[in-house]
Amino acid sequence: MKSPTNFIVRPLNGRRYDNIKKIGDIDLITSTSQEDHKVSNRYAEVVSTPVNYSGDIQPGDTLIVHHNVFKYYYDMKGRQKSGKSFLMGDLFLVDDYQYYMYKHDGVWKSKEEFCFIKPIPKEEFYVHSPGTNQPLIGEVKYTNNTLTSYGVNVGDRVSFKPESEYEFDIDGEKLYRVRTDWITWMQQK
Repeated sequence: MKSPTNFIVRPLNGRRYDNIKKIGDIDLITSTSQEDHKVSNRYAEVVSTPVNYSGDIQPGDTLIVHHNVFKYYYDMKGRQKSGKSFLMGDLFLVDDYQYYMYKHDGVWKSKEEFCFIKPIPKEEFYVHSPGTNQPLIGEVKYTNNTLTSYGVNVGDRVSFKPESEYEFDIDGEKLYRVRTDWITWMQQK
């Protein structure tokens, strides 16, 4: 089965939500809210690519998708429904705007519009800011061809526009998805 314009995917590990952490032999549920976007599964296994797709992504690869792809919601009468991406069974449709990065042959690759930034620990500064990470500054973890053409490489420090970081857990590491055109400054290593 193929779609004319969408990837057909299923949630990785067969779960719509990633709300269980294993501690020893115990499965601990971290959130019971279906509205909590932080626990929705963002890993999708590619079942098939669009009909005329000619890129690197192949069936079996992993996509990092928008948090609404697998989520349930409640309609006006309180009935549980699947979102617009739902196809049937455990299959979902993902268009070009609903994924940000893919893993092909064991290597993560960002889409051209996005990069992934690793937050850095807060440094001593004259102005106080909340949190444990340096605000609006991070280290490039996954880049793309556009940033590379500007001389921005993996490991470089960059700054990005306020409110542009969107948190993801990629292979157990906290990273920010940032639009390529929201990178405002760089310091090469």
